[in-house]
Amino acid sequence: MSRVLLVEDEPAIADTLVYALETECFAVTHALTGADALAANAREAHDIAILDIGLPDMTGLDVCRRLRETGSIPVLFLTARDGEMDRILGLELGGDDYVTKPFSPREIVARVRAILRRSGNGNSPAATKATNPVNSGEGFHHDTSSMRIHFGGTPLDLTAHEYKLLLVLMEKPGRVFTRDQLLDHAWQDPGAVTDRTVDAHIKSIRAKLRAASPGAENLIETRRGIGYSLSPH
Repeated sequence: MSRVLLVEDEPAIADTLVYALETECFAVTHALTGADALAANAREAHDIAILDIGLPDMTGLDVCRRLRETGSIPVLFLTARDGEMDRILGLELGGDDYVTKPFSPREIVARVRAILRRSGNGNSPAATKATNPVNSGEGFHHDTSSMRIHFGGTPLDLTAHEYKLLLVLMEKPGRVFTRDQLLDHAWQDPGAVTDRTVDAHIKSIRAKLRAASPGAENLIETRRGIGYSLSPH
């Protein structure tokens, strides 16, 4: 049973989501504030966090940042705002998806399942079928059993979307992928996000490559007006 950390200060929304998730056999921990959420996750690890951006004590973005300091828990953001900057900032912090209120509880459940499958915490058919490691470009290694990508022996702490984006580039080094192609590969509903989302995730992947090995971020090449490719060298 997957454990969900739900951080939502509006009782009506929280009650609806708790009911919908528990009906689908998720174990839900509900927190009203960011501080309570961080304490709950410190007591017991969760498989995914659903974070409302507008909380009474801190923003959901702050909670995500704090969670990311201690682990790689997937994050689904909820917000009443639809500003692009909020959306991009949330994704740059490691958010795996973003939903604007009002929304359907069924949609949230579906997105949670999709994120868990992509992150390897669910029963992903891709995870069960993949058996052989994929190596591409000097220093890259894909461990299919753990669904982790390493560079220079260092595991990269990637979100589900970052993992899928980098894997697409690794599988065909030198090929240029348009932003639309990358969206199609890495998002269940690519029409719900913009090409700026790809840019934000590529920026984050580059930062993690740079942390693993300074200069490695340059292996992901920008083809202006087209998209991205991974250097084959």
